Amino acid sequence: MILATIIANCIVLALEQHLPDGDKTPMSERLDDTEPYFIGIFCFEAGIKIIALGFVFHKGSYLRNGWNVMDFVVVLTGILATAGTDFDLRTLRAVRVLRPLKLVSGIPSLQVVLKSIMKAMVPLLQIGLLLFFAILMFAIIGLEFYMGKFHKACFPNSTDAEPVGDFPCGKEAPARLCEGDTECREYWPGPNFGITNFDNILFAILTVFQCITMEGWTDILYNNLVSHLLGNKDKKERLLSFGM
Repeated sequence: MILATIIANCIVLALEQHLPDGDKTPMSERLDDTEPYFIGIFCFEAGIKIIALGFVFHKGSYLRNGWNVMDFVVVLTGILATAGTDFDLRTLRAVRVLRPLKLVSGIPSLQVVLKSIMKAMVPLLQIGLLLFFAILMFAIIGLEFYMGKFHKACFPNSTDAEPVGDFPCGKEAPARLCEGDTECREYWPGPNFGITNFDNILFAILTVFQCITMEGWTDILYNNLVSHLLGNKDKKERLLSFGM
């Protein structure tokens, strides 16, 4: 019965539709009416376990099991949210996303799978640490080459208007040249509202991470090429010698 209740509660949570300013659809209001029944069943389950196992003070008691601790938190937050206490109800209701995990506490085979995944997370964290050091290395290289070089853009002549285009510029080819009644000058926050740059190590790490995700990395490539060629003939000749 408990497993069926958990599955039904998951379906109810999936069907809820929240609107702006706390408004709800008629269907969501009807689904909210089922919340006390689910909480009542979960409280009954927790109460039976506490009576059978004891609460916390001796070996094998209810709160000395990690799965039971999770169940207890779900039940307690559900009671507080249903009772309408002075706590932030949105925060309490957000804890309801843990309710599907109650299925794991009721099915031993799923517990074995989840424990195996958690044990595998330790080696994965070591791989993540290695990846972070690789990102840090390239971020430091970016600091050496591109610090402060993403802040020139095409501005309308003799005005303080916003720059034309979301890209850096240069005054000599093969850098990107300004067209029409615009001139290349400072100060522009930089691409992506000033987030994509190599001015400090934090933004550099973020920019390198964006390149690793392959999301918009070509824009960063072109911006780097333009900024690296600004007014430097030796670098232009070196780039052209590589066929670029």
